[in-house]
Amino acid sequence: MTPLLSSFSLTDIASYLVCFLLLLILLEQISYLAKKSSIPGPSFVVPFLGNAIPLVRNPTNFWDLQSSLAKSTPFGFSANYIIGNFIVFIRDTELSHKVFANVRPDAFHLVGHPFGKKLFGEHNLIYMMGQEHKNLRRRIAPNFTPKALSTYTALQQIIILDHLKSWVAKSQTQTDSIPLRILARDMNLDTSQTVFVGPYLGLKARERFERDYFLFNVGLMKLPIDFPGTAFRNARLAVDRLIETLATCTEMSKTRMQKREEPSCLIDYWMQETLREIEEAKLTGEPAAPFSTDAEIGGYLFDFLFAAQDASTSSLLWAVALLDSHPEVLAKVRAEVEGVWSPESDELITAEMLREMKYTQAVAREVVRFRPPATLVPHIAAERFPLTESYTIPKGAIVFPSAFESSFQGFSEPERFDPERFSEERQEDQVFKRNFLAFGAGPHQCVGQRYALNHLVLFIALFATLINFKRDRRDGCDEIAYVPTICPKDDCRVFLSQRCTRYPSFPAVEDLMK
Repeated sequence: MTPLLSSFSLTDIASYLVCFLLLLILLEQISYLAKKSSIPGPSFVVPFLGNAIPLVRNPTNFWDLQSSLAKSTPFGFSANYIIGNFIVFIRDTELSHKVFANVRPDAFHLVGHPFGKKLFGEHNLIYMMGQEHKNLRRRIAPNFTPKALSTYTALQQIIILDHLKSWVAKSQTQTDSIPLRILARDMNLDTSQTVFVGPYLGLKARERFERDYFLFNVGLMKLPIDFPGTAFRNARLAVDRLIETLATCTEMSKTRMQKREEPSCLIDYWMQETLREIEEAKLTGEPAAPFSTDAEIGGYLFDFLFAAQDASTSSLLWAVALLDSHPEVLAKVRAEVEGVWSPESDELITAEMLREMKYTQAVAREVVRFRPPATLVPHIAAERFPLTESYTIPKGAIVFPSAFESSFQGFSEPERFDPERFSEERQEDQVFKRNFLAFGAGPHQCVGQRYALNHLVLFIALFATLINFKRDRRDGCDEIAYVPTICPKDDCRVFLSQRCTRYPSFPAVEDLMK
């Protein structure tokens, strides 16, 4: 009889567990449907996981479906569910602005990435708001003055040229096309390292830095499974090491700037102002200047690196793809650049020359409009928020305003790649300013957008002038892939050859940083 009782007990326990599990699933579905209310979205979601698997397997299809749902009704937004998180996708431009304008403790918190706090840490620039955020942005501003940008411009084109030459050499050694995504990413990482921390990152430190940044990039696209050996854990530990390295660079820059030497990179311009504030605080007996410790600044430098690296790579790849598919645009770029600068001059492109390249600047802006790198800007609703008169976003929802969708609203023939829209005659960047959300809006609008556009203009000018290129066009090659910013599905495969008589002879980076 005892075995029967034992067997009955196990069966009974199993039944209770099944009933409990079914109850949880039922409550989860009821909760999801209550939050969704009448807005478009799936009527049923996979228990516990929601639609996480479709999102990870094919992000492009997932967000295309959300866009289609948002278009299907006058709402302009749609719903879904991912690993216990209710999400709201916003297609409508004005509703996106409503989110951007309400980043505050009792409304929306910018997260940058659905699992960003676990990766970046709590004290990341992305998560700051209010007066503290304003104070930090004010201290960052001197990093992007015309003088500072001129310093960066010189460094950027020297590094771009070095990498372009290596790309051509690689292409010439093989019969097949070469994919540019990893090459462009490596070039941008080299550029960011040099522009941001210049002489303070030695060769071995750069190698470690590149390995850690690779681990971070891999972890960005994985589920937040934080156990030893997982890609997410490796990424989180890599971020800690990257910030520690950048903090060491900050310390070295402070030492150099205390000697009143000329700034040679971004951290030098930053530390110039920071040291002045620290000195003033000492003289007046006030507390130490905020945002001035090496560790804090190392963290903020990582924020810059993250913002500059992947977004810039995306824009460079789309610039190549779009110039190839629009030969008339490429011809105009080449004619304009050759009218103000010659490779044979061996001169660096100056800020004045950049200002004269108005059409090339328009091309850069149109690349960013047509294919905004960060298509979505996730926020978390800290409290219930009335998005419209008929719908209130529930507390805890992850909200995704779409910069991509806004780029195809308002503008004349938005589906057409047309740099002329940014000409002085048409000025669609002003007429449809609210639809141009590639750099965000509101208090968290990208502080380095001028730097980013300069980098893209310099790349387009040098690439188009120095190199002959042809896309290896195959079915679906220009479809959008998320990695995590968007890029051509084939990683932008191209054939390259030298176009100019000879490459320009620029000074070495080390010579500019003496």
